[in-house]
Amino acid sequence: MADLQKWDVEDTRFWESEGKKIATRNLWISIPSLLCGFAVWLYWGIITVQMLNLGFPFAQSELFTLTAIAGLTGATLRIPSSFFIRLCGGRNTIFFTTALLMIPAVGTGIALQDKNTPLWVFQALALLSGFGGGNFASSMSNISFFFPKKQQGLALGLNAGLGNFGVTTMQILIPLVMTFGLFGGDSMILENTSGTLIGKIPAGSETWIHNAGYIWLVLLIPLAFAGWFGMNNIRSQEVSPDLPNTVVSFGMIAGMLLIGFVTAAVGLWLLLPESANGSGFGVPKEIVMVLVIGSTVFWLKMLPGAIGTSLTRQYKIFNNPHTWVMSVIYTMTFGSFIGFAASFPLAIKVIFGYQHIMVDGVMTHDTINVNGPSALMYAWMGPFIGALIRPVGGWIADKLGGAMVTQICSVVMVASALGVAYYMKAAYNSATPEEFFLPFFLLFLVLFAATGIGNGSTFRTIAMVFPKEQAGPVLGWTSAVAAYGAFYIPKVIGEQITATTPEVALIGFAAFYAVCIGINWWFYLRKNRAETLVHCPHCGEDFAPHKDGEFYNP
Repeated sequence: MADLQKWDVEDTRFWESEGKKIATRNLWISIPSLLCGFAVWLYWGIITVQMLNLGFPFAQSELFTLTAIAGLTGATLRIPSSFFIRLCGGRNTIFFTTALLMIPAVGTGIALQDKNTPLWVFQALALLSGFGGGNFASSMSNISFFFPKKQQGLALGLNAGLGNFGVTTMQILIPLVMTFGLFGGDSMILENTSGTLIGKIPAGSETWIHNAGYIWLVLLIPLAFAGWFGMNNIRSQEVSPDLPNTVVSFGMIAGMLLIGFVTAAVGLWLLLPESANGSGFGVPKEIVMVLVIGSTVFWLKMLPGAIGTSLTRQYKIFNNPHTWVMSVIYTMTFGSFIGFAASFPLAIKVIFGYQHIMVDGVMTHDTINVNGPSALMYAWMGPFIGALIRPVGGWIADKLGGAMVTQICSVVMVASALGVAYYMKAAYNSATPEEFFLPFFLLFLVLFAATGIGNGSTFRTIAMVFPKEQAGPVLGWTSAVAAYGAFYIPKVIGEQITATTPEVALIGFAAFYAVCIGINWWFYLRKNRAETLVHCPHCGEDFAPHKDGEFYNP
């Protein structure tokens, strides 16, 4: 039965007799669907590296715009996606949004078959890849309704953590499938050495780069069927009490996504230079993000009928100060993970794949470093560790408390980011940057691990701080804000590499992590924090402080 009329997972008898089996089935369909969403969203980080190796006629700065475009759009689409479950149901949402991923996958495969494909086509496809970024908000919101509070840390950690394996899966699978003609078509010849998980591929070898798009259809088609026939809509009062028919649900999802696409596209036009098909106005990226977020929230609220009415009710999360606190803290963890995952491959290529030498008194950065590491061999390891350890972070937080685990992770992130900055600077001022790769790489792995554990611990805090009907939308909203890291971090790193000071980016990120340490302590760990209690609109009581630094509704 696709629609569940009765759903009360806090009732132990119901959970053990019916709920656990249904929830588990929905979780294990949700995870691979989310994995493919992450893969399609972030595959530009790998594709652009290979475009450089194949001699596509684009500058490094133009290729960095593709990861930034996908990042901004995916983050923006998370805003409407945060509210899909209550409006349209979990089954309807996961099926439709998973099926939409086929559009950028097919388009990317077609565009990559010709080096003469113009930049604007790749930019449009990067925009459409944002479908995958948006899926996270609806997926997490959906799974939060299927599990009791005491198990949400692990369940959400599994969904997010194994879903995040889409980044690692993509970074391993794409270089591999590009080595043979899996889907036919003409090959291209490498101008520079490339690589896969198993070793380097020399210049002059054949590459089928278009497989980077087509390969995802192998997973997306069966997953769409699994979502349709294996998942459920919950019609309870707390979740989706006024669920429309399927066709109307699809129309509502499409209309809300369109608003996100339009606001993201306008923001990108304001941001990008004329050479990259932008306005040339050079509006600062921070202002662009505020404009995009604000306009998306505003125009969604203006939608008529049931959508506007439901959003008015769900927008009450913005009256809760903890919505904004957790948005900042979650940006520190997930925003860093997704931003570094998007930029890590190209950063390795640019910083360590070229010699940085003085020519006539000017430092140059365009001489190929034959001893440089292959970005495609190493870049997958950071996201792999971050995703693998994420469920562990949720499990530890279930035992020790999310706020304390987050605090420890924050300290580790400050230290490791500063260490990465030091070795970035050393490498970018050296004719032999490969000498600094090992400490740079190991510290980056520590940074990824800390973001992964912190991802899991913040989910636990959200589940404890917010009442049930708000936790789902808050998970979606905070993930939307944090996902702008996929736009902001590649943009900042790209700008600082252009300015020949890549270390400045990591120093700035470390400063932000230090601020988050103070915020987390003030709201969730200090002893005298009575003013931070949350008032429950249903029971009329305040959320009481718990000894582990979180809150619960007594």
